[in-house]
Amino acid sequence: MDGIDKRILAIVQTDADAPIAEIAEKAGLSQTPCWRRLKKLQEDGVIQRRVALLNPEKLGLPIVGYVRIHAKEHSEAWLDAFAKAVRDIPEIVECHRMTGDVDYLIKVVAPGMDGYDAIYKRLIRKIDMADVSVNFSMERLKDTTELPLTYLEGA
Repeated sequence: MDGIDKRILAIVQTDADAPIAEIAEKAGLSQTPCWRRLKKLQEDGVIQRRVALLNPEKLGLPIVGYVRIHAKEHSEAWLDAFAKAVRDIPEIVECHRMTGDVDYLIKVVAPGMDGYDAIYKRLIRKIDMADVSVNFSMERLKDTTELPLTYLEGA
């Protein structure tokens, strides 16, 4: 990976729909070599996928909750059941296994408090947990999918 790849990544993570001609021009390449590099970045898994980012408020999902979960047990069977439950609830948009005093942290989007309560009830029906608590976001100060590219080796 070099400086040109870094420029390509900076462009596509800002606008995944940018035409190859625009990406090539901004990266300082002609279109064919740029397209090859873009394909290689995808094949190597550096670019996982190209998506459209939707506005949750415009979709009727203004509530963002961060749910802290303490597992009832730490078995492979429980983890498999938990992972399936999380995958089956579309309002759960992120789930992380954590270090420290919380086992899992889940990000949930919801249409309101009643909507969150319905999501919570679906989750507790599917999996037995020792403790569940939630904090709701009052204001989004930063929301980006752009990753810093300063740590790329050789770039």
